[in-house]
Amino acid sequence: MSGPTPTTTVSGRTFLLAGGAFAVGTSAYIVAGVLPQLSSGLGVSVSAAGQLATAFALAYAIGAPLVATATGHWNRRTLLVVALLTAAAGNVLTAVAPTYWLVLLGRVVAALGAAAYTPAATLVATHFHPPHQRGRAVAIVFAGLTLALALGVPAGTILGGPLGYRGVFILVAGASVLAALGTRLMIPSVEAPAAVPLRERLAVAANPRLQAILVVTVLGVLSSMSVYTYVVPLLGEYTHATGALVSALLLVYGLGGLIGNLLGGRATDRFGSRPTLYVALAVIVLVLATLPLTLTTIPGAVIALFGWSLSTWGFNPPFQHLLLDTAGEQGGLALALNASAIYLGSGLSGVIGGLVIASIGITTLPLVGAALTVVTSVVFVVTDRRLTRSERTMANTLAG
Repeated sequence: MSGPTPTTTVSGRTFLLAGGAFAVGTSAYIVAGVLPQLSSGLGVSVSAAGQLATAFALAYAIGAPLVATATGHWNRRTLLVVALLTAAAGNVLTAVAPTYWLVLLGRVVAALGAAAYTPAATLVATHFHPPHQRGRAVAIVFAGLTLALALGVPAGTILGGPLGYRGVFILVAGASVLAALGTRLMIPSVEAPAAVPLRERLAVAANPRLQAILVVTVLGVLSSMSVYTYVVPLLGEYTHATGALVSALLLVYGLGGLIGNLLGGRATDRFGSRPTLYVALAVIVLVLATLPLTLTTIPGAVIALFGWSLSTWGFNPPFQHLLLDTAGEQGGLALALNASAIYLGSGLSGVIGGLVIASIGITTLPLVGAALTVVTSVVFVVTDRRLTRSERTMANTLAG
């Protein structure tokens, strides 16, 4: 009987998981693209409409570890399908709800679906690959999230006019349903890890090594997203770009992130997670520190945005790889905690960026972001040394 080779089948499954990540990621990012329609349709201010994105982020941050614990005994394929259908239900509620508070509830439901899906999809993707390709598998899944970031806001801006925000969220719900159907048909059954008591699961969060890694996650996301959250006014300030040109520059950022994810995964498999992380952090500091110079011209902005996203999103695969190595058998819950840390950093970034703008001006924001990345790097160096010492001590103990 002829059929796809095992490699082709594995790649197809991994890209399908990335498609689901794209669907749930778009649900998060597309709000910014339809803010005017949400504001006018619900009769609230733009600021109040923007809090719908904050609600999603907070629900994700709080929900990820709780959902991972509650569904720890579920078959992984079943969990992925239910998570995607939950995200779809949340987006349908967002689309049809007549009041602001019901729309807010819809965002929370969608966030819980996303919080259940992304860590599980990452873990399942690594299950399909040998250890030396695990970084690449993580990169492919995160490429779906990167693509959502690249296309979510522009797509919302383009489609929000003719379809309205309700039509946009129905489309996002449809994408989640299609991903759920594909997962049910194409992803094989993957049994849940061995049952672990709730106390032991929660003890993972008390692991000092894991806590240090999660601090790096929050700081890393905060350093970049505090700048990216306000990238549109930054571009207007430096390049005077507006309209279609801004959308084109944001697509450049998204393209860099997509390539960065893939390169980060390959570099992790070839050189290891630690060297890849050190290089990514160094490039991020360099790019952010020079943004006040590079953003003064359109060609400079293209290069800067591409390099910035290349290094920022290239950071994810090796970091997830390091996290899995550190967590061991508790990798699923560790990924959920890390996802919470990502969204916590993202939620804080808007606040920190806004305070910087209000106090010392938007032109200083890239330098603040660079300084935060330096702090992130220092924390990571200290954390890495502790992890290395711990690994050596464990190896010596086993050898003895």
